Amino acid sequence: MTVLQQVLWELEMDYIGHPYYVSGNAILNALVQNLDTDTARSLKASHGMFVPGQFGTFPENHSQSGSQPYLGAGLPAVETYDDLFLHREPDQGWLLDSRARDALNIHGLRVDGGHPTLAHQTIIGRPPEHQRQKLTTRWYIHAYLHADNPSTLPVSEESLGMVQFGAKRNYGYGEATLKATQTVDLDALDFTRLDEAETHLIRLVTPFVTSSGYPGANDVPVPWWWDESRDGLRFREEKIVDSGTVHRLETVDHGQVVEYAGDCPVETARNGLTRVGSHSRLGFGELRVIPLTESEAGS
Repeated sequence: MTVLQQVLWELEMDYIGHPYYVSGNAILNALVQNLDTDTARSLKASHGMFVPGQFGTFPENHSQSGSQPYLGAGLPAVETYDDLFLHREPDQGWLLDSRARDALNIHGLRVDGGHPTLAHQTIIGRPPEHQRQKLTTRWYIHAYLHADNPSTLPVSEESLGMVQFGAKRNYGYGEATLKATQTVDLDALDFTRLDEAETHLIRLVTPFVTSSGYPGANDVPVPWWWDESRDGLRFREEKIVDSGTVHRLETVDHGQVVEYAGDCPVETARNGLTRVGSHSRLGFGELRVIPLTESEAGS
């Protein structure tokens, strides 16, 4: 049995760090001080995605439908594979069209002491005729945990409750508190959409590591089941900091979409959730398998 524990933290202070996500490495480092040694060694963390605490509507392929107040500030029930990605896509496709989508799906930047920070809340002014003159949106961090030893999950709410991510934590930056958590049994998920489709795509939710400067890490080629060569991919350098030492990584940049050339989409999807490649324990190599309809595949 493979269990994922979804976690949603609410940012209480501005964050200084990676602009696209909180790395799995940062999440593990924040948690291990609250955990016993066996649990800390067994635990694996995804990257944490930034989510605006706004009203939203469930996407077409979600098991639930309709609008929900503050959809970004909670963890809806998970019944299907697609449900897992509600808060994992940076374009925040669930935001209501009536909302200021272009302003709400990006993080506000502030400069403090010469350091750019990601604001823990976004404040938008409104026209004078509105009752309220401003709209405030809180920001959340969505991540999930899994473990070599499933019995270590779920991690207690007390251990998840108060954490800090990013730089200048001594000054209070990156403070976050637990908003919600829930466990998901992968064996109980509905993968029907993937099973019934003949053609699939793969979206890289987080960077895939091909080369690492970390001692003992193996370099890996672009997977054969991606119908794409190195020349057709976009690469970006990432870093892992361990005990003050910076280790450089070559990665296939996240957000890219490739055609799937394998014949086991459900198994690939499950592996993509627990991530593939080097440093998967630290959040790298998360993939989403996307089924295509016949008309989409033929276009």
